[in-house]
Amino acid sequence: MFDIDRIIAKPGATIRLKDYDTAYTGEFESPKQARKMLRRDVKRTATLQDMLYAYSRHSVLIIFQAMDAAGKDGTIKNVMSGINPQGCQVFSFKSPSAEELSHDYLWRTTKRMPERGRIGIFNRSYYEEVLITKVHPEFLLSQNIPGIYSVDDVTPEFWENRYTHINNFEKQQHDSGTIFLKFFLNLSKDEQKARFLSRINNKKKNWKFTINDIRERQKWELYQEAFEKAINKTSTPWAPWYIIPADNKWFMRTVACDILVQTLEEMDLKYPEVGPQAKKNLKEAKELLLNEE
Repeated sequence: MFDIDRIIAKPGATIRLKDYDTAYTGEFESPKQARKMLRRDVKRTATLQDMLYAYSRHSVLIIFQAMDAAGKDGTIKNVMSGINPQGCQVFSFKSPSAEELSHDYLWRTTKRMPERGRIGIFNRSYYEEVLITKVHPEFLLSQNIPGIYSVDDVTPEFWENRYTHINNFEKQQHDSGTIFLKFFLNLSKDEQKARFLSRINNKKKNWKFTINDIRERQKWELYQEAFEKAINKTSTPWAPWYIIPADNKWFMRTVACDILVQTLEEMDLKYPEVGPQAKKNLKEAKELLLNEE
């Protein structure tokens, strides 16, 4: 129902975000049709997640990155609504703590990587370290990085090294059994404005709004450049980026869930087969149960 080539950032290709339509809705004739597909995929996800947990050879990590108001929280809620909470872990990464700043920038996310058999979700991630710090290089000064004593010390080579670190980290994790799904929710500036106004005008949504959201909006182009650079540098065969149109939440959620389902199905998951001794134990257990008075 949608063209994956219009969504995936093909590894090795040079992408430009302005070439990706934020309002693209595929071949769906209506939101109702998309929601029907979402319900089907949510149900299918529950079955596949159970097999993933039982198989316990792989884990799946879904990374959500986006501009403010793109709908990360709602997408996570809808996509994961049918999954057993025991097999799913969700982590939201805010500003780093003093303890986190005393370690390298990958430390706080590395310790949250999903165990084999589980689906992990990062609401923001280590990519903030090549996004928000790219727009605000002054934030790097609190990390006590050797050789970085002022913003002038942050060179293009510094960022290239970070992209390399991320690619190497994801490759090592992939080789150890983690499947990466990296979702950039691609929101237009006009739609973000509409959602911010909705938060201001609707008292029930006031709590979602902060004045800092507007301040960061003034740096829209810088953020777009940072996202574009990061996607180009880190969309790899083992951890590709998906640029998901986010102006229509119903489409965004449906696409995210369908990509997850397709990925799980391609893993050829199966329930583990028990050995001869286990089969013998099962037979004995059944006989004991049936012969109970």
